[in-house]
Amino acid sequence: MEFENLASARAHRAFPDGKQLVHRSNFSMAKDYYAVLGVGKNASQEEIRKAYRKLARKWHPDINPGNAEAENKFKEISEAYDVLGKEDKRKLYDEFGEEALKQGFDAEKARQYKEWENVRGRAQAGGAGGFGRYQSYEDIFGDLFGTAGQSRGFTGTGAQAAHGRDLEHHMTIDFLSALRGFETEITLKGGKACTVCGGTGSDPSAKRTSCPTCGGSGRLNIAGGPMNFTRVCPECGGHGTVGRPCQACGGTGRVEGSETIKVTIPPGVHEGSKVRVAGKGEPGSGGGKPGDLFLIVHVKPHRLISREGDNLIMELPITVKEAVAGGSVNVPTVDGNVKVKIPPGSQAGQTLKLKGKGALNTRTKQRGDLLLKLVIKVPKSSEKELVQAAEKIDNFYGEDVRSKMKL
Repeated sequence: MEFENLASARAHRAFPDGKQLVHRSNFSMAKDYYAVLGVGKNASQEEIRKAYRKLARKWHPDINPGNAEAENKFKEISEAYDVLGKEDKRKLYDEFGEEALKQGFDAEKARQYKEWENVRGRAQAGGAGGFGRYQSYEDIFGDLFGTAGQSRGFTGTGAQAAHGRDLEHHMTIDFLSALRGFETEITLKGGKACTVCGGTGSDPSAKRTSCPTCGGSGRLNIAGGPMNFTRVCPECGGHGTVGRPCQACGGTGRVEGSETIKVTIPPGVHEGSKVRVAGKGEPGSGGGKPGDLFLIVHVKPHRLISREGDNLIMELPITVKEAVAGGSVNVPTVDGNVKVKIPPGSQAGQTLKLKGKGALNTRTKQRGDLLLKLVIKVPKSSEKELVQAAEKIDNFYGEDVRSKMKL
């Protein structure tokens, strides 16, 4: 009895080798993300974050304009950080490797599959208890990998209704657009569902007849003996009837074409964020539902503002007088200019906080803060009056400003 070959085939279909992008090109195999970031597998989240920032500054396309190698390297380290920078994703990656990164992966079902491997020997020997609610190995793997019962909704000509694959598309946006959110259009090129047959692959005007392969039962015997094992009929996909292939798509359920869609990038997205566009992935086959499109966001750095978590950080230049006597200055924010009070006696490096003026957290819908780091600017002049004024200021220091600089 070909139990092992059947198990292997079903497992392969449940975890396909590749993944398609928005233009239906093959997605590369998962890499050793620890090696990509140059950290060990025992690295802390802080070490991973620092390694990513260092590499992102080095390879960012804005710093290496026109350098294709730098652009590919930046995408690679962003992909690695998207996995290792999130504890839940990292745990799954450590447990299952590259399989855990694929859309639709179910960790619990994968663990069930491993458990099934342990008891498969007893099943082959006709162990007591049989398969319980399962009729066959086909049913077992269908339940483990989410394909059980697909044939019930089959409406095509000779294949089961299959859910289309999820697609990924990388896009780079500017810093302020990431904070504010925006709408844009994306053109998807490649296969799309046939409008004549609705993606089923079956001529809607033709009469359906009983499947000659399975006699209308929808299943075929694959082994005899004391235990009867069956599988879904490959001719009718388990439906029991067959029809005539659609002439418009040749029975595939898909046609070549393009579609322009509007997508909304929500405010607050950060480097590596995924934006889901439901139903805009690869078309399903045999009348199955289409997959989803996931937009992988990359954010260009800003010349004045940086981001740490939901907080924004910006250097604020002030004059010597404003540092000594205090004052009120205009500060640009994502929401427009605001007045900020500089406390008297402010020091270089001192941080002022503008609460609620940071980035929006896409999950909690709460905003972080804008942190202003004071930078005291002195005039670029050596005029006599300026030097004399500086000497007068020196008289007000109560101690040597470097007295505490001891190693």
